[in-house]
Amino acid sequence: MKPSRYLITLIALALSALSMNAPAGMPSPLPQPEQRIVASNNAFACDLYAQLRGEKGNLFFSPLSVSTALMMTYAGAKGDTAAQMHKTLRLPASSDDPHAGFADLLKHFDEVNRSGSAQLDLANSLWPQKGEPLLESFLKQTKERYGVEITPVDYAHAEPQARAQINQWVENKTQDKIKNIIARPLAEDTSLVLVNAIYFKGAWANDFNASLTKDASFFSGDSPAVQVPLMLRTKWFNYAESNDHQILELPYKDYALSMFVLLPKDKTTAGLAALEKALTAKQIADWKAAMKESEVTVYLPKFKMEWGATLLNQALENLGMSDAFKFGKADFSGINGNKMFFIGAVLHKAFVAVDEKGTEAAAATAVALLAGARANPTPPAVFRADHPFVFFIQDNATGSILFMGRVTNPGKMN
Repeated sequence: MKPSRYLITLIALALSALSMNAPAGMPSPLPQPEQRIVASNNAFACDLYAQLRGEKGNLFFSPLSVSTALMMTYAGAKGDTAAQMHKTLRLPASSDDPHAGFADLLKHFDEVNRSGSAQLDLANSLWPQKGEPLLESFLKQTKERYGVEITPVDYAHAEPQARAQINQWVENKTQDKIKNIIARPLAEDTSLVLVNAIYFKGAWANDFNASLTKDASFFSGDSPAVQVPLMLRTKWFNYAESNDHQILELPYKDYALSMFVLLPKDKTTAGLAALEKALTAKQIADWKAAMKESEVTVYLPKFKMEWGATLLNQALENLGMSDAFKFGKADFSGINGNKMFFIGAVLHKAFVAVDEKGTEAAAATAVALLAGARANPTPPAVFRADHPFVFFIQDNATGSILFMGRVTNPGKMN
């Protein structure tokens, strides 16, 4: 039987950011529901990374963007479909309303944006087929919890125009960094598209001196070395190391957000593979707990990458969301009252750029806050990121992972 309806969930994000330095404090206490949502999102982030790490080359995505789009879709899920999405998204088993906790988290990110510490814009939208009624309960949930914009379009008779409208909305919300999130025509029987867009722009708390940036070899796993611009700075950072890896925190302005760089000591592909295999939310928490302020000489490559638009269907099915993608099994009756919907595609696209200032238009920031303030009886540690590494960007107040990725070749745009 030919499916008569399907639901497409799209995730679009853009990051135009740079690294961070210096230590950021422990996350401040959060209400229990919000803490549980953060823990769920971070666990899902590592689960999704594990599904995507098998692809070759650079990798970059926003688990927060994926979670947000799927949470909007989950608002209309029922029965086994809802249970599978609940498990895949690692949502807590408590009686708390996960949508309420998620809404509180989104409000926090809005406060970060208004504070001026960084630009952190999140936007959600629904694009239903004209004339297709949606349940008032679903509209109320997505409006109140996710602040969606709703724009009816005509996929059946004017698909190119509908697709152009969605793509233009994403471009506008991501400062023109994400273009053509929907690159191919949508089916005539498309009934609803849900979109999340996220844009981040932050300046380092202490920027790198551009005059110290020099071309140097980057050892791209087992491939021949490539020449890339390597930035340099010696300062007190939040730092730890083990026999196998080093971890460094680079904070952004006002220490509201930070980038963490995980660098294997083994420069071959085996070193990166072992690090990625160990990447779980609990392991990240353990690594961060071991960090302390140390003087570190940091070498970090400038890099820019574009990743996607990638179809996440298989990755999400592997994580347990199988029914949602199957017509006849999917139950999204909470959206329009019947079981005609199923997910046709989950698309994701991302962009990141890192340089000495943190962003292309970064404001000047205070540096050397701790310079000369304490004795240094031992030489500084050396953190030389001249080979593949993993990195993630978190909100320090909540510990939420916003973006994750790896750099295998800073000179390539994936």
